[in-house]
Amino acid sequence: MRVKHISRTALTMIFAGMIFPATASATTTLTYSDHEPLGGMRTQFIHDVFFPAIEKESAGRLKIDAHWGSELATGQDVLRKVGKTGGVDMATVVPEYSAEALPLHQLFKSFPIGPSGAKQVAFFRQVYAQVPAFPAELQKQNVVDVMLTTGFPVAFFSTTPIQNILDVKGKKWRTASFWHQDFLRNAGAAPVTLPWGPKVSDALKNRTLDGLMVNSDSGIEINAQEAAPYVLASKDLWLGHVYLLVMNKTVWDGLAKDDQQAIQRAAASSYQSLGPLMDSRFTAMMAKMESEGVNIRTLTPQEAENWKTISQYQQVQADWVKAQEAKGVKNASQTLKQLTGLMKETLAQ
Repeated sequence: MRVKHISRTALTMIFAGMIFPATASATTTLTYSDHEPLGGMRTQFIHDVFFPAIEKESAGRLKIDAHWGSELATGQDVLRKVGKTGGVDMATVVPEYSAEALPLHQLFKSFPIGPSGAKQVAFFRQVYAQVPAFPAELQKQNVVDVMLTTGFPVAFFSTTPIQNILDVKGKKWRTASFWHQDFLRNAGAAPVTLPWGPKVSDALKNRTLDGLMVNSDSGIEINAQEAAPYVLASKDLWLGHVYLLVMNKTVWDGLAKDDQQAIQRAAASSYQSLGPLMDSRFTAMMAKMESEGVNIRTLTPQEAENWKTISQYQQVQADWVKAQEAKGVKNASQTLKQLTGLMKETLAQ
C-alpha cells in the first residue's frame, strides 16, 4: 500500500485548525436597538461603558452593532421585535411603553418616594434577583434582562411660586404616568394629558398649563425651567423609571457559556460606575439650573415623606391590584407585597 506524503506545512495548518477556531466563527455580532438618540446620559453610558466592557470581557468575541434614535424600532414596538427576533438581538425596553405585555413592571412607579443614584441601582438589581415575577414576565416575552439603567428623581416645574407640593391644588399639571396622575389628583390638582415635546413647553409658556411633574432631566431637556422657573426637587422624590437592556432569549441561549458570563461581568463592572455617575449628574443639573436663575426649593426629608400621605399611594396601589387581578394578572398582590418589603429595607439603610 502506498502512503501519501503530507508536508510539514499541511500538518501545521491542520493542527492549528484543530486548536484555533476560524476567526470568522469566533466573532459574534449582536444587533442593538435604542429608541433614544445617542448623546443623553443613559445612551452615552451604554455606548461608552457597557458595550466596550462586553468586547473587553469577551476578548473581542462579541461585537455590538448599535442603532439609536428608533432606527430599527420605536419604544412602543421594540419589545415585540427583540422578543420575536425581528432583526434585533438586544434592545432597551421601557416597561411603561409595554404595559399590556409587562403589567407587573408597572408597579415600580407606584411609590411616591424611594432611593436615588447608587442605592436606586442596587434596589432594582435586588428586585430582579429576589422577586421572580419580574424576570418571569420578561421571559414570557422571550427576552432576558442583561443590564438595567434608571431615571433621575421627579421634580415639580411650576409657572408660579411653589413652596410645597400642596400648592398644586386647583391647578393644571401634566404628567405621563397614570400613577402620578392619581397622585396629583389626590393632591387637589387637575391632571392634564398632553403629548411630550414642544407642546408641553408651549403650554407652559401660554399658561394653559400650570406645572409639570416629570423626571428632572426630561424637564430640562425641553427647557421647562424657562417657562416654569419655580422647581421643587428632592433626591427622595421617586420616579421608579427603569430602562431594561434585554436580549432575545433564543439568542442568549445560543451563546457560549463563556460569552454569557462575559456579558454578566461587563454588566457588573458597569454598575460600579453607574450609581455614582447618576448622583453627580443630579447635583450638577440642579446647580446649573440655579446658576441660570431658576428658583429651586429642595424639600426636607420630612416634606418628602409627607408626599406619601398626600398621594394616598397605598390606596392607589390597592385599586390597581384589584383591577389587574380582575383582568387575570396573577401574583399582583404578592408581587406588590414583595416589592414594598424591598423598598422599606432599602429606605431604612
